Amino acid sequence: MGEEDYYLELCDRPVHFEKANPVNCVFFDEANKQVFAVRSGGATGVVVKGPDDRNPISFRMEDKGEVKCIKFSLENKILAVQRTSKTVDFSNFIPDSSQLEYTQECKTKNANILGFCWTSSTEIVFITDQGIEFYQVLPEKRNLKLLKSQNINVNWYMYCPEGAVILLSTTVLGNVLQPFYFRAGTMSKLPKFEIELPAVPKSTKLNLSERDIAMATIYGQLYVLFLRHHSRISNSTGAEVVLYHLPREGACKKMHILKLNRTGKFALNVVDNLVVVHHQDTETSVIFDIKLRGEFDGTVTFHHPVLPARSIQPYQIPVAGPAPVTSQSPVPCKLYSSSWIVFQPDIIISASQGYLWNLQVKLQPIVNLLPDKGRLMDFLLQRKECKMVILSVCSQMLSESDRATLPVIATVFDKLNHEYKKYLDAEQSYTTALEAGQSRSSPLLRRPVRTQAVIDQSDMYTHVLSVFTEKKDMPHKFVIAVLMEYIRSLNQFQITVQHYLHELVIKTLVQHNLFYMLHQFLQYHVLSDSKPLKVSTLLPTSCLWTC
Repeated sequence: MGEEDYYLELCDRPVHFEKANPVNCVFFDEANKQVFAVRSGGATGVVVKGPDDRNPISFRMEDKGEVKCIKFSLENKILAVQRTSKTVDFSNFIPDSSQLEYTQECKTKNANILGFCWTSSTEIVFITDQGIEFYQVLPEKRNLKLLKSQNINVNWYMYCPEGAVILLSTTVLGNVLQPFYFRAGTMSKLPKFEIELPAVPKSTKLNLSERDIAMATIYGQLYVLFLRHHSRISNSTGAEVVLYHLPREGACKKMHILKLNRTGKFALNVVDNLVVVHHQDTETSVIFDIKLRGEFDGTVTFHHPVLPARSIQPYQIPVAGPAPVTSQSPVPCKLYSSSWIVFQPDIIISASQGYLWNLQVKLQPIVNLLPDKGRLMDFLLQRKECKMVILSVCSQMLSESDRATLPVIATVFDKLNHEYKKYLDAEQSYTTALEAGQSRSSPLLRRPVRTQAVIDQSDMYTHVLSVFTEKKDMPHKFVIAVLMEYIRSLNQFQITVQHYLHELVIKTLVQHNLFYMLHQFLQYHVLSDSKPLKVSTLLPTSCLWTC
């Protein structure tokens, strides 16, 4: 397959770190997205790298035993290192501050620390097998202050830094999840909820593994994703991903089910609000978009993959080493390797190869893989970098080789103008609020963000319609029908038609000597406007009488 057949790729500039070996241990911090390479317990050096770090952080620390967990606070001000099941050590990385380590022991007797999470530059949470402890770190005093704690039996935990939520697995089976939300020195206990297991457990041992749970923000909402390897429906084959919506207030609710239609080993990423499911056995991935219409059964919405399964685009690893060696050909990367570890939202790490990649979606190949233009537009309008791809689709559907029918073209125009109108209305509301005296600094007043999904008349004129009308081989009736369809769509959404679109229609009608249609167009679309065009500047003298 060529590049145009792959809709997923690894980023061009991965983070390269010293790969894991008996001397070098590798850790990943999900909050700062940093990789720690710790050599000899830190005695021979610690190197910290992240996707946005131009300069790696390097330092040494005394080897006081095996490092179980190591993370910087937000803004890299304080380093926390866990070496035992009872304590966490801290070091300040603040200029002119003491470099001496200070230690905090967990408060609960006989508890073991499972791990810790930084929730700000000076706030940290210890998760133990008997509960959760929320501390404020006081770097100047070199100690910690307990802000709040909660006793609860914990099997394992998961942290979502984007939502500042920690999820605790509780009960014997492990399928009752207790979320906690952290913000500005406060810890809030959210309603607990139960994950529906595929079948009635045969034993009372742990039935829900953290490997089958992920947390991610999708379309601005926090979801818990459960990879259910066997469907609860007896006649259904294959695994599925169940999405539970976890709101700030109110109970967690099961909302979506993604049908995988296969079994085996899976891993989950979320890229550009798309759920990506990797399947190791077939070395392929599929994507799901919960904004696209699915099958609603009254409780949940069922979704199928947007596109056929495809592998991630082949990736070449450059050969590192001395100059004579680097002239060698790059080495193909083993995709879907058993050494890959996947982190949310879009990170793939190969500890054995020493690389961290961000997974990316390629939109252009999707254009040819999704023939339904209406569904394609619904998909593209939700993507971050969609504008030029959408404009290319509009040009493509007006080309001689891939010409769409007028009803399809009308559907596409309506979808584009629906987004355009939403933005214009939001801008109008913002301007009205300002004129009414509301302060720009008000938290309730935010200028609407113009995303790439806003395709305005200027975009359509410049990249699509003006080019389209110049094509000599295109039937003039089709050309005029398309122009009129776009203006019809603008009028339907009560968007004022810009003068250059009127001029383009007039110019096209004159070119094809369609003066009877020109008369109708001027009468119904132009002369009725509050600011009519100076038509005499657009028409040759010989045909002015027809107006």
